[in-house]
Amino acid sequence: MNSSRMAGSLLVRNLTHHLSQSSTTTATTFLNGAATRSSVVWMRFASTSSASAAREDIRSQKEAAAAAPPPPSSKEVSTYWGIPTTKLVKEDGTEWKWSCFRPWDTYKADVNIDLKKHHVPTTFMDKVAYWTVKSLRLPTDIFFQRRYGCRAMMLETVAAVPGMVGGMLLHLRSLRRFEHSGGWIRALLEEAENERMHLMTFMEVSKPRWYERALVIVVQGVFFNAYFLGYLISPKFAHRVTGYLEEEAIHSYTEFLKDLEDGKIENVPAPAIAIDYWRLPANATLKDVITVVRADEAHHRDVNHFASDIHYQGMELQKTPAPINYH
Repeated sequence: MNSSRMAGSLLVRNLTHHLSQSSTTTATTFLNGAATRSSVVWMRFASTSSASAAREDIRSQKEAAAAAPPPPSSKEVSTYWGIPTTKLVKEDGTEWKWSCFRPWDTYKADVNIDLKKHHVPTTFMDKVAYWTVKSLRLPTDIFFQRRYGCRAMMLETVAAVPGMVGGMLLHLRSLRRFEHSGGWIRALLEEAENERMHLMTFMEVSKPRWYERALVIVVQGVFFNAYFLGYLISPKFAHRVTGYLEEEAIHSYTEFLKDLEDGKIENVPAPAIAIDYWRLPANATLKDVITVVRADEAHHRDVNHFASDIHYQGMELQKTPAPINYH
């Protein structure tokens, strides 16, 4: 009997021990499962939140890119620092479309200037300068004959050289001597710029052929170096040559006007660039353009003969004020 009770109590204790272990294991498993499920839920929530944040970043970047100004195209003219140039307008409110000159560079030519003025060569150097220019006219007449549009282009590619060479050398001299130029640097460089604008105008009237472009390269290279050396040797001789070149230019443009008046050359409407540069009326014609160009050449003639006379009188050019109303 006692042994049966002992066996029963032992059996109860074993069962209780197993049940307690089982319940502990079950609770642990339940807790671990709950923790695992909660971690999975949290990870899913975290991944969903990250994806939403990434989508928000992408959306905000797209909105910022759309709101930002578009990058300048390759055709847009900007300054060195990437800042677009200021848009200018004309007096009538329309946009200024020329980049080679600005509204404040425009002017009205003095067409009442004396066109028949001629410096009579008296000294030996004057005669050399005069006949040098006359000898250069002969091959020009043979090559171009009466094709004055092409002739004008060739003439302006040469006529723009003296002012640039003279202004450059006077600029260097002013730097070496630490002295003012009397306004002559600006006057000569303005002459070169004015002659270049003549060329830009005639480019709208007559298109040069390939061999004429090749001729310009040769003539300009030879003339630039010759004039450069001539100015170094004798500025008064160089200015006298330029004065006689301008006299020949006046003669060529006078013949051009005669052919226009006789109907040998069509009096087409003036190019837009000429209307804006010389402030011509909107209905101006080629005849009006040739008239103002010839007046410019007359001014260049007077300035260069005056500069040569200063040297002949033994005075330095930079110590004599340059003409104020240059154009």
